[in-house]
Amino acid sequence: MTTQEILAYVKQHPSGKVKLAVADIDGVLRGKYISAEKFTSVAEGRLGFCDVTFGWDMGDVAYDNVKFTGWHTGYPDALVKLDLSTFRKIPWENDIPFFLGDFVDDTEKAGYTCPRQLLRKVLADTEQNGFLPYFSQEFEWFNFAETPETAHQKGYQNLTPLTPGMFGYSILRSTLKNEYMSDLFDLLCKFGIPIEGLHTETGPGVYEAAIKYAPVLQAADQAVLFKTSVKEIAYKHGVLATFMAKITENLPGCSGHVHQSLWDKDAKKNLFYDEKDPHKMSDLMKSYIAGQLHCLPQILPMIAPTINSYKRLVEGAWAPTTLTWGIDNRTVALRALPCNAKATRLETRVVGSDTNPYLALAACLAAGLYGVKNKMKLEKEATEGNGYKDLSNGVLPPNLHEATQKMKHSAVAKELFGDQFVEHFTLTREWEWKQYAKVVTDWELKRYFEII
Repeated sequence: MTTQEILAYVKQHPSGKVKLAVADIDGVLRGKYISAEKFTSVAEGRLGFCDVTFGWDMGDVAYDNVKFTGWHTGYPDALVKLDLSTFRKIPWENDIPFFLGDFVDDTEKAGYTCPRQLLRKVLADTEQNGFLPYFSQEFEWFNFAETPETAHQKGYQNLTPLTPGMFGYSILRSTLKNEYMSDLFDLLCKFGIPIEGLHTETGPGVYEAAIKYAPVLQAADQAVLFKTSVKEIAYKHGVLATFMAKITENLPGCSGHVHQSLWDKDAKKNLFYDEKDPHKMSDLMKSYIAGQLHCLPQILPMIAPTINSYKRLVEGAWAPTTLTWGIDNRTVALRALPCNAKATRLETRVVGSDTNPYLALAACLAAGLYGVKNKMKLEKEATEGNGYKDLSNGVLPPNLHEATQKMKHSAVAKELFGDQFVEHFTLTREWEWKQYAKVVTDWELKRYFEII
């Protein structure tokens, strides 16, 4: 739709309002309703939005260690530029118009703390090198027959799963809760999040969805909106959805695998595919994989951003722990899928469902592009069999603290994303670790209370 058509739709909508949102550093959408009149006045201009968006954590507790904003700045308004190309109608809210926005300064310069702007920066670098990146993200998540109130009252313990038992790819379970599952598929598609597949995954009340591939910024928008949309649609059905990476040590974690390929600038040729190669993989694809193997340990918090992320990355739990690649191997970090000229791609399996998609996709793309620009060779042969046992290229950092320190002091991370972003982001991860470190856990009470 043209700008004029969008403005006409907003003006004519009976609600008289617009919903808009921006993504914070954790990928949480922060937003508001504004009147149609207000939208008209800022649609092609700027909107004031408190910069505390990047000055507090996901629990709305203000950081005490970042420079960007804080009590020392007085938390002024930042400027948000609405991206009219993200226009959608929310089908579960009477088709109210919706938009995403980017943080900018008063000279139109991208805000360095803004995750969407960071992905734009990486995308611009990719396009300057002659490539068009196509990406998609798939998600696994748990569903509970609970509300936010009941889950809080129960202390998030002993929650009732939407369906019982381990039942992946179940036709029975998709029929049992068909109204909810059908609403997810249909309403997400109507909201501009095209779903290629939706099924139950192994675990009580676990679903998995694959989103159709798209140019990388559009793919990230779809992924960010998917997570919030699922939660909102779930509310309508008395369901509570969670995208935590690992809810219990007794069940598999939840992935957010990222699929990616580079195409020519006209989007006609998949540059990862080479008919003449024994594995059908181009030299460019091999360099891209080599770049990720080199960079991922140095930027891991961008794709494993929480304390909980690392509880998923354990041996034998369908999530990688080693720096490995393989061909159609689900035990490695990087799963190459060289099948044909259209579908050849790389799947980065380190990524969990708890990620900020803007940061996860930016990390994957920047790391791969680093390998391409530096003509890196894929010196390691593909891992065959159990990737958990292949330690030849090293292992991933085991927790958020170690991963953050590695990124904080990484020259590669600063080259890829800039000094300011790396400083701000790693300070937020240090804050997250600090909050965790001071908490007395249930495990400690059970372990030590009586016996010690």
